Amino acid sequence: MSAPTLGPVLEAIGVTKGYRGGDGSLLRILDGVDLTVGSGEMVAVVGASGAGKSTLLHVLGALDRPDAGEVRVVGQPTAGLSDLALAALRNRSIGFVFQFHHLLKEFSALENVMMPLRIAGVADGEARDRAGALLERVGLAARQSHRPAELSGGEQQRTAVARALAMRPSLLLADEPSGNLDAHNAERLHDLLAELTGETGVGVVVVTHNRSLAARATRVLQLEAGRLRAGAADDGGM
Repeated sequence: MSAPTLGPVLEAIGVTKGYRGGDGSLLRILDGVDLTVGSGEMVAVVGASGAGKSTLLHVLGALDRPDAGEVRVVGQPTAGLSDLALAALRNRSIGFVFQFHHLLKEFSALENVMMPLRIAGVADGEARDRAGALLERVGLAARQSHRPAELSGGEQQRTAVARALAMRPSLLLADEPSGNLDAHNAERLHDLLAELTGETGVGVVVVTHNRSLAARATRVLQLEAGRLRAGAADDGGM
């Protein structure tokens, strides 16, 4: 389990982000977003397709920089950090789960989960033990030596969740994590994410169109017209 985090694991203050269209005009995607996420809290962000949910997640996860406003991860402002420092912050404090698992096909499930630990310089034996324990927790103790092509879609995504938690991050960001799964495997993944949030104390922000996943969240927020407002799991934007 991660060490207790003092204060929010994520803060976004007045975040704006836009892109230039083909005619040169600025299309504002995020327009003054404010968000605070605490340890052990799961926040679901819902909204219509094209509302900017993935853009929001990329900015919150320091994969992209805001045009204005501030993002803090475990109290660390991301503004002014070099690309190298941002990468170090992501690897140390943030786990990512995407709709497609992005596992390395030539490596086993165990080796995939070990990868962030190896990159961080963790000793091989410790990395192997940590990865093995995580795979056991997500129900894949008997599948550790299997490569991604030998795993079902649900097993691949649970491996991706284990990998995202390998470094004991304070923040987990998930972008449509069950969007590529059938109903049975989606429900299993939803249960797992909710359980792991409580067990590890990680703060979670999940972008989803799935009402069942949103219903498991501590809070549901709707992204509309570039801003977040209180929403519900059955919001029409889903």
